[in-house]
Amino acid sequence: MPGGGIGDPWESVTGMSRLVCVSNRISLPRKSAAPGGLAVGVLSALKRTGGLWFGWGGETTDEPPGDPDLHIREGVTYATVDLRKREFDLYYNGYANQVLWPLFHYFLRGMRYNVEERDAYESVNRLFAQKLLPLLQPRDLIWVHDYHLIPLGRHLREMGVSGPLGFFLHIPFPNIEMLRVLPPYAELLRDLTHYDVVGFQTENDLKAFYSGIEHLFGAEAIRGDGRVRVGDRTLRAEVFPIGVDVVTVQNEAMEAMSSDVVRRMYDSLMGRQLMVGVDRLDYSKGLVERFSAYQHFLETYPENVGRITYMQIAPLSRSDVKAYVEIRQSLEQAAGRTNGRFADTDWTPIRYLNRNFPHATLMGLLRSAHVGIVTPLRDGMNLVAKEFVAAQNPDDPGVLILSNLAGAARELGSALLVNPYDSRAVGHAIQAALAMPLPERRERHAAMLQILKRNDIAAWSRRFIEALEKAGGSEPRVRAVGKGS
Repeated sequence: MPGGGIGDPWESVTGMSRLVCVSNRISLPRKSAAPGGLAVGVLSALKRTGGLWFGWGGETTDEPPGDPDLHIREGVTYATVDLRKREFDLYYNGYANQVLWPLFHYFLRGMRYNVEERDAYESVNRLFAQKLLPLLQPRDLIWVHDYHLIPLGRHLREMGVSGPLGFFLHIPFPNIEMLRVLPPYAELLRDLTHYDVVGFQTENDLKAFYSGIEHLFGAEAIRGDGRVRVGDRTLRAEVFPIGVDVVTVQNEAMEAMSSDVVRRMYDSLMGRQLMVGVDRLDYSKGLVERFSAYQHFLETYPENVGRITYMQIAPLSRSDVKAYVEIRQSLEQAAGRTNGRFADTDWTPIRYLNRNFPHATLMGLLRSAHVGIVTPLRDGMNLVAKEFVAAQNPDDPGVLILSNLAGAARELGSALLVNPYDSRAVGHAIQAALAMPLPERRERHAAMLQILKRNDIAAWSRRFIEALEKAGGSEPRVRAVGKGS
């Protein structure tokens, strides 16, 4: 079995159980791509415990999907399946990202319900269960990730899986008054009750889940200890805020400062201050509002014209979804207006990049920034905010401007918290960040870094796995002295 060995910070009192993680998409590790938040968290857990990561491999086919392809990297087994092209489009571009994503982020304007897409969502989840089942072992701990796979637990139970099943939602969960907009909202809530542990990013998300349970099953379904009892099943619903690998981010950031990309960027500033945003191109990230706030800042504080450069890195995503095509056009127009109005022969106010960078390079760019700006309109957590703090030089740290509508704001209270819809307030925050004296910057950074170290990525996976083992009737793992202690 993969994993284990000397220095592994996990031991089981009753013997090592294998961890099986399931997510919509699997990308085999590549140096050229920056992993997303889910990938960072899953790999952190799997590399410590050893195990299996199962999901779609990125290929579509016109034929019925065959057996999973297996690959082993650094003690982790990757099992990838293909999906039929039309079914994938209906499931992913359709139901997952034009129904669940906008609904869970409170963007009803972007939601479009379609029964055929709902059927494809069910079909793909059933296929995942069918293809995963032969790979499972009796003592596996199964950890399902995110909104694409909510029904997977039910399908596995129907196929006879009785072992511990956990589900973690990486995005926000809507209150019942919003969730009821979804025609099959009751089925979604019932699907979640097939898991032993259901995890959320914040207390607000947990309360929203309870509101749905109370509406559907009555207040008596929620026990005094927070557990949920539905029929003969009891589940634990808890908050597990995902973190970052602080030490890795720090090391990558310091090493990247001498890289060619970061050096050329730094030299091109010609002594100007740098503000950096790193966001996947998505309407929930508040980029249009952020560009508007930056223009308002330049109008309100004209002394900064020519003295600050705002670099926005926004890799393209979900390019087949109409809403994402529209936001790209809106951002290009907004950047063009600001640059056309304020640019000079030797200065461009906004450097807008629709491309990705290796993770280490991004950490170097974050470390170079005097200001990190993270202003989503709604976000489950937002790991870029945490990475910005971890990447900073503690002797001369930059300032984080953070949306109070991001899950990370519950932990990073020493950031400059703003409402992303208020362009004037965001502009004022940029000015305050640029003018903040060094002692205050150090104090704010130290407070946030302490929280990041306490709630890092190792703590997140450890807490969830311990909860899953306890809910499944296993003895909880005890920690050996080592990384993450």
